[in-house]
Amino acid sequence: MTLDCISLTILKILQEKARIPNVEVARRVNMAPSAVLERIRKLENQGYINGYEVILNPEKFGRSLIAFVDLAVDDISRLDDAGQRLAALDEVQEVHLLSGNTGFRIKVRVEDTASLAAFLASPLGSLEGLRPTATSVALSTYKETSQIPLSAKECDPCP
Repeated sequence: MTLDCISLTILKILQEKARIPNVEVARRVNMAPSAVLERIRKLENQGYINGYEVILNPEKFGRSLIAFVDLAVDDISRLDDAGQRLAALDEVQEVHLLSGNTGFRIKVRVEDTASLAAFLASPLGSLEGLRPTATSVALSTYKETSQIPLSAKECDPCP
């Protein structure tokens, strides 16, 4: 399903600043605030918008170290269970099932290398059926976003 240009523009605005007042969104797309609110509700109901979240500064919470951990799975018939158990760990920010021999790759955010070592030992090391195979620590992060690139190709022409 494609969107019209107005809905696409509204989504772009909300991705940049989810807490923007509805009146400001309406001003930017030259519509009445009630019409914009109706469109946003429709986009939510249709599943284009999954939710809104606040992005916290990890350093303020002692979580400045990012690591990526590859894990092998012993029993491929239990992939979904393994993914859910990984997702339940507080330190894990992302869980990806990869093609090839890797299995899972998780993104972990912890305080420092000592915290990472403790996390790798337990709880991660104690998860049955999963074996960490490689761990890489991010030295710098140049981009970290959950925004989806949106362009005019995704929309129907505006009237």
